[in-house]
Amino acid sequence: MEQNKEPVSAPKQHRGLPFHIIKRVNIPIWKKITIYAVAIVGGLLLSSLICAGLAGKNPLDYFTYLFKGAFGTERKIWLMLLDAALLLGASMALIPAFKMRFWNLGGNGQMLVACLSAYSLSYFLGDKVPEWLLILLMFACSILSGIVWSLIPALFKAFFNTNETLFTLMMNYIATGIVLYCRASWITSGSAQFPTLTKGTLPEIYNNMLPTVAIFVLLTLFMFVYLKYSKHGYEISVVGESVNTAKYIGINVKKVIIRTMILSGAIAGLVGFILIARTGPGLSSDTPNNMGFTAIMTSWLANFSPLLLFLSCFFISFITRGMSQVQQGFGLTNNSIISIVTGLIYFCVIACSFFINYKIVFRKKEGK
Repeated sequence: MEQNKEPVSAPKQHRGLPFHIIKRVNIPIWKKITIYAVAIVGGLLLSSLICAGLAGKNPLDYFTYLFKGAFGTERKIWLMLLDAALLLGASMALIPAFKMRFWNLGGNGQMLVACLSAYSLSYFLGDKVPEWLLILLMFACSILSGIVWSLIPALFKAFFNTNETLFTLMMNYIATGIVLYCRASWITSGSAQFPTLTKGTLPEIYNNMLPTVAIFVLLTLFMFVYLKYSKHGYEISVVGESVNTAKYIGINVKKVIIRTMILSGAIAGLVGFILIARTGPGLSSDTPNNMGFTAIMTSWLANFSPLLLFLSCFFISFITRGMSQVQQGFGLTNNSIISIVTGLIYFCVIACSFFINYKIVFRKKEGK
């Protein structure tokens, strides 16, 4: 006899989300600008409400203080441009490596060892050589120090395929340790500060900020041409897209890695030299002011483009300077509040990159 078989019920259809995410192929420039503008305005509005709510003041005063802190006086404008220029230099030290997909997180350490080299020459040779020769020696040793500090992880990556992210990150701590060791060895009085020296200061042109701004603007324009139109720039892009493709078409990947990191280290060394020689040799373990880490954010915001880097560095400098005035005007004595609010602005801007790279498409309702 045939056994009675119960009819097998059809599997339940899984109901997915009412939308799906699609990667954008090409996004018009006006859409990209619109998305960034909405993110910036949204972040500023959110921060204004938070600050005004905590201080019990009008949210519109937030924008008054914000722009006053950045553009209130001629000196404030120059200070903001100086911050943007130094950040521009720190970012340019990372972009060649990033385009090659070499994640160089050691910009801070590379700048710090360059600062130490420049300061040490002023400390030991300041009264023994002419001023012009001292500045040239400080410049050359700063560049060389940045190259050496970036070349170490480059060699390990090229020949042993080490993880460059951890390698370069850990070298930041080694650089800090070397600076602290030198302070303890040189300053026998027990002081926790390096003495400020008077030898090895760059000459002023209009003011002591204009030369720095001009140097890094010209450097960024040069790097744009180098990365976009030179053979070396082409090889960096190919290695970043695919190492196997680069090897297939005859590119020496090891040579490209080493050469690119030498360039990155040289730029970081230049930033370190400027940090010491711009206002007179003074040094601490925090002289780079974490610009090497901030430069990671500005580089990603600029999509590794030297020209877009102008905008991202200017924006970060504007927010940093403006928020200092907001804190003072609103009477917010707790620094953590300003840090949180500033972080929210950055988060809104960084998060909008999702909508630049992807779009959300809602599913059409199916008929019964």
